[in-house]
Amino acid sequence: MFPTSTLIVCRFTRQARFEGRAVAARASPWQTGAMTTEERPPIVELSPEQCWKYLEKTFHGRLAVSVANRPSIYPLNYYAHDGVILFRTSPGTKLAELTVNDHVAFEADGILSDQAWSVVVQGTTRTLDTQSEIDDADELPLQPWVRTLKYRYVEIQPETITGRFFNLGPEPE
Repeated sequence: MFPTSTLIVCRFTRQARFEGRAVAARASPWQTGAMTTEERPPIVELSPEQCWKYLEKTFHGRLAVSVANRPSIYPLNYYAHDGVILFRTSPGTKLAELTVNDHVAFEADGILSDQAWSVVVQGTTRTLDTQSEIDDADELPLQPWVRTLKYRYVEIQPETITGRFFNLGPEPE
């Protein structure tokens, strides 16, 4: 039913695609200057370009699927570049669920002592079928984190990308 390889890829629309890559690991989505923690807004909505910067600097996320009103979430490692999110999988429950319902969400986040962020991508999936697609995917720097064979490639075609940046701190009085 599936080709010998399946890779999950996430392509962003032209408006959401961001070509630059430079972002510091602790970079806020705005210039903070001399602002104190109390002066910074607690929550900042991220633009699609800012969301993409955070996705490029992180290598773990979660895939959310739902079949017969039964949601499942799968942690996975991924590689993001050039407006694309890639992850590999093997035959099993996750891949079977994607054939039943191709509507998915993908989430990645990060947290430091005083800052956090979260990015959510919603879209649909398709398996990579052609040998040229599979060969191209095999050339990317993406390897499984665990000692398992994951040669299946699937593409997520994003419909939306949203994100938030959080300045952490105590509850106001």
